[in-house]
Amino acid sequence: MVKIKRALLSVSDKTGIVELAKALIDMSCEIISTGGTKKVLEAAGIKVTEISKVTGNPEAFGGRMKTISFNIESALLYDREKDAVEASKLGIEAIDLVVCNLYPFSEVKKTGADFGALIENIDIGGPTMVRASAKNFKYVATITDVNDYADIVSELKENKGALSYETRFSLMRKAFNHTADYDALIATTMDEQTEEKSLRLHFNGGKKLRYGENSHQEGYFYRETGKADSLYDMKVLHGKEISYNNLNDIQGAIDSVKDLDRFGVGVIKHSNPCGLAEADDQLTALKHSWAGDPISAFGSIIAFNKPLELKTVEFFELNNEDKSKRKFVEVIVAPGYSDEALKYLEFHKNLRIVEFDPALCQREIDMKYLHNSILVQDADNLLYEKMEVVTKKQIDVKLKKTLIEFGLKAMRQVKSNSIVLVREVEGRVFQLLGMGAGQPNRIISTRLAIEKATENLTMEFEGEDIISYFNQEFGKAILVSDAFFPFPDNVVTASQAGIKTIVQPGGSMRDKKVIRACNDLDIAMVFTGIRHFKH
Repeated sequence: MVKIKRALLSVSDKTGIVELAKALIDMSCEIISTGGTKKVLEAAGIKVTEISKVTGNPEAFGGRMKTISFNIESALLYDREKDAVEASKLGIEAIDLVVCNLYPFSEVKKTGADFGALIENIDIGGPTMVRASAKNFKYVATITDVNDYADIVSELKENKGALSYETRFSLMRKAFNHTADYDALIATTMDEQTEEKSLRLHFNGGKKLRYGENSHQEGYFYRETGKADSLYDMKVLHGKEISYNNLNDIQGAIDSVKDLDRFGVGVIKHSNPCGLAEADDQLTALKHSWAGDPISAFGSIIAFNKPLELKTVEFFELNNEDKSKRKFVEVIVAPGYSDEALKYLEFHKNLRIVEFDPALCQREIDMKYLHNSILVQDADNLLYEKMEVVTKKQIDVKLKKTLIEFGLKAMRQVKSNSIVLVREVEGRVFQLLGMGAGQPNRIISTRLAIEKATENLTMEFEGEDIISYFNQEFGKAILVSDAFFPFPDNVVTASQAGIKTIVQPGGSMRDKKVIRACNDLDIAMVFTGIRHFKH
């Protein structure tokens, strides 16, 4: 234990500082302070030792010089056992606690401040104090986070004004992470002033997973420092431990529904949506999403964009006496659950129930780690730039706009080369009918999407003339491609299935041939102007 007898308080964020100082005073701790912090404390009636009395020098140069001095850094750095005699000879009195959260460089940058203002908000003395006290954590505590004040005060009261080694060690780790992030932001900001860009990433809180993608690989899960609404912060309400593959698929599931406006449900397998639907009620959306590929839905991850109610989750038949009728899924993700829905889902002891709002998952950048290097790009947030019918056969784009948008949102989450077939059923119910993903050429993806759609239509058909039913449903479906058609073969394949509308970005040197094939086969083609590769 280290008794806190003398503390140095110098903060830009004054939240809770008065309460902390009062608690320290109550425990007979001397408070040393600077500038604005000193004024706030004195206004609250707290006795403060001005830092100039410790440094022997006045604050100078508009506040650029306050804490940097031999006396201050020595009071933080000297070894209380080895250097005690030397410190006494030099007249150095120990400082046991530093509370400092640095100039608000990040906040000032967010306001769009000019370069001069940014420079003035680069803290020099603060990081020096923080690093010095953190280095000497064996004897000195360092607080950089206002959220730690309450716990520190509680421990001080419990231990009669002392802090444990474990607490000082934890605060030291936090302090070095704080200064590292601070310096990284300043460095990248300075690089932004030139053509030479840099990227510094910092992740913490690494959780060891059972294993990685395969059982022979170790896996970890980290949180990006300073980012709000991280998937890392999702709440696991029930079920087995979340695995590496679960996390990857959870992200895919969230991405599939985050941009849907009405009730959206995404069924994910191997990070691709094998089922996706949007409707005016949640149960209907779930039924049609599941029907998009009920075989692949076994052992899937399902995401909802709205809180779950009991009537929706009863679809899974988890309490059915006939176990063969129970629908097995690995993970369910939703922004919330009614008490009744949660209780029902908990009937399945292994089902992982996760609370996270997909609407929070709006990314600005995408990154891919390559061999000792990293690729960075803007996130694919632009859906289309136009909806231009380029064929003789016309469609009412305004009438079909929402369905086309649904198809683009679905296709954007499917690995390239990607083809999706979407349709409207039962009025305003949008469904992913079939998809082909991750193929080396587009014609295979097209065939796979049609094959899956045919399979789904066969399963749902009730009647005698299935051919007429195929013609009807394929005729009203829309085929959406993530990139342009390089050859007319995809058009021919689509036509053979009875498809009458194709949406693609356009931009091929053979666009005219592709359009001509559409004209010959009485197919409407819409150009969007935006490609959506997802490798």
